[in-house]
Amino acid sequence: MSGDAARAWRLAGALCGLVVVLDQAAKALVEAHLLPGEEVEVLGPLGLTLSHNSGIAFGLASGGGARLVLLTALALGVIGFVFSRDSTRWGMWMAVGLLAGGALGNLADRIRVGEVTDYIEVGAWPAFNLADVAVTAGVVLLALSYLREGKGQ
Repeated sequence: MSGDAARAWRLAGALCGLVVVLDQAAKALVEAHLLPGEEVEVLGPLGLTLSHNSGIAFGLASGGGARLVLLTALALGVIGFVFSRDSTRWGMWMAVGLLAGGALGNLADRIRVGEVTDYIEVGAWPAFNLADVAVTAGVVLLALSYLREGKGQ
């Protein structure tokens, strides 16, 4: 493994760890200070609430249980494989760190309590959490990374 590739793996791992820690800390704070269904206005359409989700990001595919744990493990394997083949591509370490951190943050909830804690509320959008934001940002960054290649980087 080249020095650049090793650095990319370290950066992705550090970002992944940071996302998991921040996600789990935010969930613990919300669980400690809000009652289920309680809503707190923050600013404009942004609010906090405490809800639980047995599905994937943004409440999709609720009730997936063990299948979602297996799907998450499979997704992490695919992410690791893609990263191992192209770890020095522009933005790749950040995309992978965000994707893996978000997936692991929600996986930790799913394994520990069987559902994911959601707490961010924006208008009529289903409640979500920091892990969901990280996964979404990681997907966007991954797409941009590959689109950038098509434009000659």
